[in-house]
This record gives sequence, structure tokens and C-alpha cells, in this order.
Amino acid sequence: MKLKKFADSFNYAIEGIIYAVKTQRNMKIHITIAMLVLLFSLFFDLSKVEMLILFLTITLVIVLEMVNTAIEALIDVIANYYHPLVKISKNVAAGAVLIAAINAVVVGYLLFFDRLEPISYQVLLKIKQSDPTVVFICLILVILVTIIIKAIYGEGTPLKGGMPSGHSAIAFGAATAISLLIPNMLIITLAYLLALLVAQSRVEAKIHSTYETLVGSIIGILITILIFKLF
Repeated sequence: MKLKKFADSFNYAIEGIIYAVKTQRNMKIHITIAMLVLLFSLFFDLSKVEMLILFLTITLVIVLEMVNTAIEALIDVIANYYHPLVKISKNVAAGAVLIAAINAVVVGYLLFFDRLEPISYQVLLKIKQSDPTVVFICLILVILVTIIIKAIYGEGTPLKGGMPSGHSAIAFGAATAISLLIPNMLIITLAYLLALLVAQSRVEAKIHSTYETLVGSIIGILITILIFKLF
């Protein structure tokens, strides 16, 4: 009987994890980034202490996101009407997740920056020596890849809605191209700010979700860097 109760509690815990991953957009983002970072860490000679810090940081973000989900569900059951204290509770829980996420960025910076600096310098040097006409190739490829992915997912149209956000992909692809061709921090900042505004406008208009614009942005950035590096 005790063994069955233990097994049931274990199954309930797993069901809770699956529910959070299936229903919470931010949880999907955290899990995806965590998997990429862990995969990325395999290419670097991290010490046991550094790996421990990395695992604890990832775990902290995921656990707090699950606690935030639990708090929101509990509040929705207890108080299914608007109340200022309900808003405060949800905001504080979300703020805890935000602090953990910022901490994760800082930890990632401290763990990987020194190891990436020599590689990044060489890559940027090659990229800046590329032909500016490559920008057009990048934008065309970004559009084609976006249309192909949209066709695979079968959502939205080639120009509106669905996974991923084509506008975000093109905007961030163009901003990345500008940052690689023009060594002016003000122009680079403005380019990425405009790209961010494009992505935000797609979310605000409810044409895309935050996750779809994030995927589109990553596609635009990666394809642009890849093409610049090759040519």
C-alpha cells in the first residue's frame, strides 16, 4: 500500500510537470532554452562546480515557473473575480520568475563569455569582410525558410499568422545584417529596437503569439549570420 501511494505521488508530480509544459507558453520557452544551453555546454570544458551552478540555475527558473502556474490556478479557483490582491499575488509570482530568468542570463554570461570571446572575434571579423549584397540573399532565404515552416505547421497563411512569425524573422534578419555591416552601436541598437517593435506589434495585434515571434526572430538572426559567414 505504501509503495502504491509513493508511485501515485510520483505519477501526480509527473502529471504536474507535463501540464505545465503543455499549457504554459513561458514554460515551453524555458525548457527549450534549457535544452539548448545544456547541449551547448557539451562543447566547453566546464568544471563540476560550473555544471552544478548551471543545473541549479536552470532548475530554479523551471521550478519558479511551475510555482507561478500553481499559484495562478489556485487563485483562479478561490477568487474567480477581480480583486487588487489577486493581481498583486500573480504579479509577485511572475516577478519571482523574472528575477530567476535574469539571474540565469547573468550566470550564462559569466560561464560562457570568456570561452566564446576568441571564437566570436574571429567570426565577426570574417563576417564584416563579407560582400554587402549578401544581405539580399539572407532576406530571401529567411522568407523561403519561413514559408516552408509555415507549410509544415499548416497554420495561418504565408503572409499572416502561424508558426513562425515571418515579419519578426525578416525584421531581426535585417537588423542582424545591419549590425554586421555597420560598426556603429547607435545604429545597431536602433535596428534591433525597430525589429523588436515589429515583433511586439504582431503580438499586440494577436496575429502571432510571443513564442511564434521568438522563433521567427531566432530564425532570422541565425540564417543571416550563417549566410554572412559562408560568403
